[in-house]
Amino acid sequence: MTNEEALWIALSQSAIDHGCRPEDFLSEQNKVVPSRNSPDARRYLRRPQALELTSYGANAVASASPELMEAAKAYVDRYPAVHCFQTPQLLVLSRWLRPFGKELCFMGEYFLPDLDKLRGLDCGLCCRTMEREQLASLSAQLWRNALSQDAREWDVLGVGAYEGERLVGLAACSADCKTMWQIGVDVLPAYRRQGVASALTSRLALEVLERGALPFYCCAWSNLASIRNALRSGFRPAWVQLSAAERSFTDQLAR
Repeated sequence: MTNEEALWIALSQSAIDHGCRPEDFLSEQNKVVPSRNSPDARRYLRRPQALELTSYGANAVASASPELMEAAKAYVDRYPAVHCFQTPQLLVLSRWLRPFGKELCFMGEYFLPDLDKLRGLDCGLCCRTMEREQLASLSAQLWRNALSQDAREWDVLGVGAYEGERLVGLAACSADCKTMWQIGVDVLPAYRRQGVASALTSRLALEVLERGALPFYCCAWSNLASIRNALRSGFRPAWVQLSAAERSFTDQLAR
């Protein structure tokens, strides 16, 4: 797989998630499309979305529910793509969403592997590949950044770091859709800042590629430790995304 092929896989999946064409993310013009249900969308996405806004750098593509189409179009017509994802512009969008009972919810930065540079890193610990059955026996609470919290059956592959027989670090991936598996990583506090996270992430990315899927990595833009891990592990920024949801849902998350 080349970097160009990896990018096209990601663009194609984003098109499925939004209900548009892959080429729509490469246009110089911002776009708005109606939110649609698709059985091939990433599993964890709430469908249909109230509002989802994505940029691969060229423009911003918004998929919106019928009631929010007008507001979404006014927003992306008013601002260039880069400003659509930052304050104070997001404050404008937040005010426009309020009368509909919606609020800004998730914001994330997404990374794809740089296939010209990706290689398995070493951390001085024994690293072992873990299959679905082994992951199912682990505590989702202890390894909450690596394992799915509500759908453990999505966790399909992992790499664990061991000191003796003790698991001290875990990178695992969930099969979020047919072509792309998302990597998450956790390291016990005493073993952090020793290269364990990047060793696990890079090795798992290679394992995912060997199984014919494309690994991807996501974190909040403010999570500098996670961003540094992505970069050290051989990943590079690919797209950004934000979504809006019902106020009751965001209130529940905030609690």
